[in-house]
Amino acid sequence: MLRFSANLSLLFSEYPWPQRFQVASRQGFKAVEIQFPYQLPAQQLQALLQENALQLILFNVAADTLLEGGEGLAAVPEKQLQFKAAVNQAIAYAELLKPQMINVLPGRCLQSERYDEYLDTFKNNLRYAADAFAELGIRTVFEAINCYDMPGFIIDSSSQMLDILTELNHPTLAMQYDIYHMQRMGEDSRIFLQQQITSIGHIQFADHPGRGQPGSGAIDFNSLFAIIAASPYQGWVGAEYRPTGSSAASLDWFKQTYC
Repeated sequence: MLRFSANLSLLFSEYPWPQRFQVASRQGFKAVEIQFPYQLPAQQLQALLQENALQLILFNVAADTLLEGGEGLAAVPEKQLQFKAAVNQAIAYAELLKPQMINVLPGRCLQSERYDEYLDTFKNNLRYAADAFAELGIRTVFEAINCYDMPGFIIDSSSQMLDILTELNHPTLAMQYDIYHMQRMGEDSRIFLQQQITSIGHIQFADHPGRGQPGSGAIDFNSLFAIIAASPYQGWVGAEYRPTGSSAASLDWFKQTYC
């Protein structure tokens, strides 16, 4: 059976942060993920997870102003000390919240002539983070994001992710594969999942076009979910979409595939 986690940064956003955990649990989710948990104290998040019998699967290392159009942290040569501080912050949260994985967002390079320098910085920082999180028994993942939603993102294809995995060859490093982003880049997620699922630590999804729930776009999720279910993949599948209506009304796919 597939195991689905609710991304509370996008799902149930019509509720205040503390209430999202309760609503997710009532809708049948056993696990959640959060893009950036740092807006709430780790102790409060720990209590919310325990009160609602939820497991935290994943969160991201802080990424500075990435979501506001900035370059982020992980690839910027001038921000390596800031990145290491963000890793320490993630460790402090992880010690209480016990996530299975922590995601390192590569970020943007807005100076194309410095791309190689940014990519080298990212690989060095990714190795640093993977070493640090491995000491807690936590797997490190990183992801590609499409260049339309985030122009200048330094990793925007599954082949780039595979190249980095091969080069770093780190025992606790894997890719976070986002079906929406790769479909947006014109890739066939069915083929990739069939061929490379053992390189994937976490899967996320949204429909395309629109980044809404399954059924709001053109992706054949019945086929994709069947491929994942029949594969050796033992991880969770994260619902990271923007509901086209209320979050509860967007969960028909969940009821059909899980309940």
